[in-house]
Amino acid sequence: MTESGTAKRRAAVALLLAMVLLGVFPLDVVLPSFPALSSHFNRSTSDIAFSVSLFAVGISLSQLLIGPLSDTLGRKGLLLAGMLISILGGIGCVLVSDFTWFLFFRCIQAIGCGSFVLTQALVQDLFVGKARDQLRILMITASGVFISVSPLAGTLLQQAFDWPGSFWVFVALATMVFIKALFFLENSLPLPHPSRTLVQSYRLVCRDSIFIGYWLISGLAFACHFSFIVMSPLLFLQHLQLSPYAFSLVLLLYGLAYLCGGVVAQMLSRRIQARAQINVGTLMIVFAGVLMLLFSSLLGLSILGVLLPMIVCTAGTTVARPIATSRAMDVFPEYAGTAASIGGMLVFVCGGGISALVNLSRFDLQTTLAVCFMVLGAAMLGLHALINRRQTKRRAE
Repeated sequence: MTESGTAKRRAAVALLLAMVLLGVFPLDVVLPSFPALSSHFNRSTSDIAFSVSLFAVGISLSQLLIGPLSDTLGRKGLLLAGMLISILGGIGCVLVSDFTWFLFFRCIQAIGCGSFVLTQALVQDLFVGKARDQLRILMITASGVFISVSPLAGTLLQQAFDWPGSFWVFVALATMVFIKALFFLENSLPLPHPSRTLVQSYRLVCRDSIFIGYWLISGLAFACHFSFIVMSPLLFLQHLQLSPYAFSLVLLLYGLAYLCGGVVAQMLSRRIQARAQINVGTLMIVFAGVLMLLFSSLLGLSILGVLLPMIVCTAGTTVARPIATSRAMDVFPEYAGTAASIGGMLVFVCGGGISALVNLSRFDLQTTLAVCFMVLGAAMLGLHALINRRQTKRRAE
């Protein structure tokens, strides 16, 4: 690769990682500011939590439109428009004094953040082969680290700048990403494909069982991580009585698991086939469930009994999920925007739905998480076997 090609590749990686970081701020970094937001707007914490739910709904609906449009209009214009809208929404959230207007601008911010779905499409456009797989490993590793660090970052921003701090940092980062994308990305269109309406594009990709199967594997792997993140305040703050600062440090250790998983995934991607890598990561998730169940029965609820199995589970997630995502996106490279939107929705539904079921369980949370990992891991192995059988049948035809 030439020096200019290497520099361009590094610039693309930097842009994509910055977009991954931006995806953390609107949801995760703002969580420590719930009490301050509640006091500022004179609303209950449940109302503030509703604003987060509203944001999640807005971003999921927005990406369902942005992805397919990018297949026909190109990525750059939609990404820049989305970034600009998210910046305006973030500024509006800080400047208004009425909670209704705050909700309105959070929705505006969410609509703009829907453009982050284009990260997967841009990876598909700008990289090929092993480089594409390795970049997705890096992005998922970075995402996990950012999420793990976010409670501590949110706490520090809250102490230094009050609740507007996370919004102003988001605006500053989004502005830098906007400028970077404006000068770096080209106005080229994605791969040519037959003209189809939005509904026709969705119908095409959703009817492919291999595409859906790989995205479900990615979504189930993500659900393991997301269920822990959602349950972690109850486990560590409520049941184990850790201080918020100690809880933040625990999540930093959890972030190290993403780094370790990313290193292992990078090594495996160079030595074994994608099929074997997915199986290895999935078996690690199942083993984490067995390990957590063993700790629960022998030691009861403890930091070690939760954190050590989660490190194993997270490493498995980082090994299996990026490759499953890459294989899903490879099915329809000419419809990368549509494929990324469908995949993002499936991952969001898996993470939200399964974490809600875990929360509703009548058993203790540690046992519930352990069983969840084993069941989800078994489901991933079953899906992967069905995909392999389907691929063998297609090649025979």
